[in-house]
Parts: sequence; structure tokens; C-alpha cells
Amino acid sequence: MPTEPETDYDPELGRKFIFVTGGVMSGLGKGITAASTGRLLKNAGFDVTAVKIDPYLNVDAGTMNPFQHGEVYVLKDGGEVDLDLGNYERFLDIDMTFDHNVTTGKTYQHVIEKERAGDYLGRTVQIIPHITDDIKRRIREAAEGNDVCIIEVGGTVGDIEGMPYLEALRQFAHEEDEDDILFTHVTLVPYSKNGEQKTKPTQHSVKELRSIGLQPDVLVGRCSDKLDIDTKEKIALFCDVPTDAVFSNPDVDDIYHVPLMVEEEGLDQYVMEQLDIAEEALPEAERENRWRELVTQQTEGEVDVALVGKYDLEDAYMSVHEALKHAGLEKNVDVNVEWVNSEKMPDHHESRMREADAIVVPGGFGTRGTQGKIDAIRYARENDVPYLGLCLGFQLAVIEYARNVLGLEGAHSAELDEETPHPVIDILPEQYEVEDMGGTMRLGAHETDIEPGTLAASLYGEDSCTERHRHRYEVNPEYFDELEAAGLKFSGRSANRMEILELAPEEHPYFIGTQFHPEFRSRPTRASPPFVGLLEAVLGDDPHGVDAETEVSH
Repeated sequence: MPTEPETDYDPELGRKFIFVTGGVMSGLGKGITAASTGRLLKNAGFDVTAVKIDPYLNVDAGTMNPFQHGEVYVLKDGGEVDLDLGNYERFLDIDMTFDHNVTTGKTYQHVIEKERAGDYLGRTVQIIPHITDDIKRRIREAAEGNDVCIIEVGGTVGDIEGMPYLEALRQFAHEEDEDDILFTHVTLVPYSKNGEQKTKPTQHSVKELRSIGLQPDVLVGRCSDKLDIDTKEKIALFCDVPTDAVFSNPDVDDIYHVPLMVEEEGLDQYVMEQLDIAEEALPEAERENRWRELVTQQTEGEVDVALVGKYDLEDAYMSVHEALKHAGLEKNVDVNVEWVNSEKMPDHHESRMREADAIVVPGGFGTRGTQGKIDAIRYARENDVPYLGLCLGFQLAVIEYARNVLGLEGAHSAELDEETPHPVIDILPEQYEVEDMGGTMRLGAHETDIEPGTLAASLYGEDSCTERHRHRYEVNPEYFDELEAAGLKFSGRSANRMEILELAPEEHPYFIGTQFHPEFRSRPTRASPPFVGLLEAVLGDDPHGVDAETEVSH
């Protein structure tokens, strides 16, 4: 697990802090609002980072069920975190660390460990000041080296789990210069039956926030449409903010349009003025415009991709969805992701898969839905359908090949079938003695050596790549030679570990799997190579034909 550094805070560094809270209900989109604000500040020339506060007692998100909480996002240093950090990395185009995710479990664990070590001898350890001091320390350390740090407080105002964090923010505001702090509150503005935009939920949410000692500087109303001027004025009157400080964040077709929407509202300019950095911003003509160009371009076609998994929840595969979208931006096509429930094959789900242009089998754990995924891989391999397997999708491709090409009956993963006669997927050697579940997998960024002249080399344009991992099992070395002799090429390796598999172009137009998760490094302005190659295969652009010596920035 990443270490917890102790550093001294220098109040003269002049960093700016934007705290984002939410009211009325969770899932309003305060994270996207915060990330969009950060994107615009970055376009204006500022170095921006973010912190996500998750008030749950888990130390990290690694042991959570994706069906309940969405995907577990993995950072470069191996931190297993909330999916919102993925949005911050994608919007800000930065690589964050485990220090950028603050959880109640992490904070309490650290304070209790210090108490046990005797650091607080003679003192009673309490939420105030010890827990709140640790929260403030974490925020300041994560902000180091940046002009602006955006801190999103998970949950809603009034949640009992979030009270220590709001108290920490109240203290924080007294310890910093007034011009260095901005409180943004995101609330729901629903419609009544007669079509009136209702402000009472926002009023009550702000009242709750003020009772804690926090006065919002900016209010962002989430509504299906833009806020009427009368609605803004009413919110301003009852919540004690200027009308100019009330902004709309209406529903949009794509989250990547949110920065354009809040820019149109003038949120970024208002934030810069309140933080007294407007004069330091780049002139409008010199600001980064690549984002706008990408998300507003006219597409020239559609691609249907079948995503074969077991979690009937888009958030469980958020980074895969986004990576496909990024590849679509690069290839100038719309990507329609068709959900295929691997537990319900064969039925209408299988017909949906057969109608798709390409197939993706993402990562996952457990036996449920495994056979349906293997059937999908076999269909893709035997019918020349472009295929991309990620982590478990990589391992299941090995299993499918062992069963149906090598004829190894009952071949499986030792993780999924302890009695398999052919454990072509087996546990990592260093995992034999591991007992704790949290933070103990092979995690984070690792370098993979790529064999020249292969599909992988063509995709990455280099002889190596660095991607993020999250697994306990790997291809069993005892089966390497047999699998390759039968035609399954392992084109990417890390020491004696198989990281990338592929089929030769004469065998299949595009069949590739990665033990790592390339989706975690994909960005709207920098799409992941395996995902771009998948669309190229569908569109008739030969992904094998790129010169392996070509320099590709990834």
C-alpha cells in the first residue's frame, strides 16, 4: 500500500483551494462539475490537481462490489480508488496518486497507528483536533506543486459520515487567506408538476451547510435545463450569495460537453476573479482549444461494440466506456456500446453480440458469467470479429484457446476452478502467502516489453509500454510454449510474465488481450492504443500496418 508521508505545510506557497460539496441527493454530478471547472482553469494556463474525499470507513475502494459502487479505479502508484478520480484524471489529463483520495478508513487508521506508536502520549485522541488536522494535512500535501487544488467532498451535506470533513473545511477556511479559498455547492433544482423550477431543496441544503459554519461562495444548480433568471435571483436571495454566483449546469448528451456548458455560463471566469488569479490567466486567444475541437467535431459514422460482462451497471465499466469514446474521438466516429449480459447467453443477449462490429470482454472477478464470456471470445476468434480482452478478458482468451485449439479439456483458471486439470491461469508466486484482501494484488503501473514486428508494437509504436495492473493471477509459465506453438502469440512480456497476447494477421484481423488495464490511462485527447486499434480494425484501417518504429506519445 502507498506510504503516508508527513510533511510540514508552508502557508506562504499561495495555493488556491476550491471545495465542492453537494446537497439534496448524491450522484448529482458534482464531480463532473468540479472536473469541468478544473479543465477550464487548466486551459487558462494553471496547474490544477484534485482531491476526492470519500467518507466511507473503507481504507480504499479495492474491496467494494462494483455493482454497488461502480468500478474500482487504479492509479499509477497502485492506489485503488473511487471512480471519480478517473474522471479527474481524464478531464485534467494528469496522473494522480493514492494521496489524492482521502477516506475515513485511511484517516482513522493513520491517527490510530500514531496513537499506538505513542505520538499522542498524555493527550486524549479526538475527532477534533486529531482527525480534522489529519484531513487538512492530506489536502495540503496533495495540493503541493499546483496552482489550484479542487477538493470534492463525497456524499451530501448532513450525512453523519461527512461531518468531520465539513468541520475540517471550516477550520481550513480560518487558516488560509480569504482569497485562497472558494466554496462551491452543487444542488438539485427539480421541476414541479406545473413546470416551475423549485428552489426549496437548494435553500434547505444551503441552510444545513451554513448551520455547520460554511457559507457557499458559488452555487451550481443541476437541472434538466438552464436555470431561469428568476430562479437564480430567488436562490441568491434566500442563500445569501450574489446572483452572479448562481450558475446552471443542465443535462447534456455527453459529459465532455460540461466544460463548454459551464464556460458558457461564465463559471470559470467568476472562479478566477474570486480567487484573484484572473489577471494571471492566459489570454482567450492563447488558451488550450483541443478539447473543444474534439468534442464538437462532426462524426463520420458509427461503430457498435458489444461489451460482454456480468455487471448490469454502466459505472462498473466506466473507464472502458470512456476509453471507447476516446478512441471514437480520435477516429471521428460515434461508438455505441451494446451491453451483453454474460450470464444470459445464449438468448437475446447473444444475438445482440452477433450484431456488433467488435467485442470487448473487460476485467472482473468471480465465476459468475464466466462461460458466457468464454463463448463470446470463441465467437470473436472463429468469426473474425475484432476482439479486445482486458485483464480477465485476457485470461479467458487464454482459457478459450487452450480448450478449443489445444484441446486441453477442462482448462481453466485456478482462481475460478481449483480442481481444473489444466490451470493455464494460476496465482502469482508472490501471492501464495497473502492473507489480507485489501491492497495486496499486483497493482499500479508496470512496464511491459513489446516484441518488434507484432500487432502490439504497431499499436504502441514503441518497444515498451507502461500500463496499470490489478490482478492476482497470471498465465501459467508451464503452458507458455504449448500455447505459442499452437499460434497464440505473447507479444508483450514483463520478465517471465505474459502481458499481451495476439493472433497473427493472417489468422485474425484484430484479436488482442492485455493483462493490464489500458483503459485507465486513456484520455479524451490521448486515446488508448488498443482501443484505437479495435476501431481501426472495424473501419478497415489495418491496425497491423502502422510502422512499429513510429513514435507514439502515450
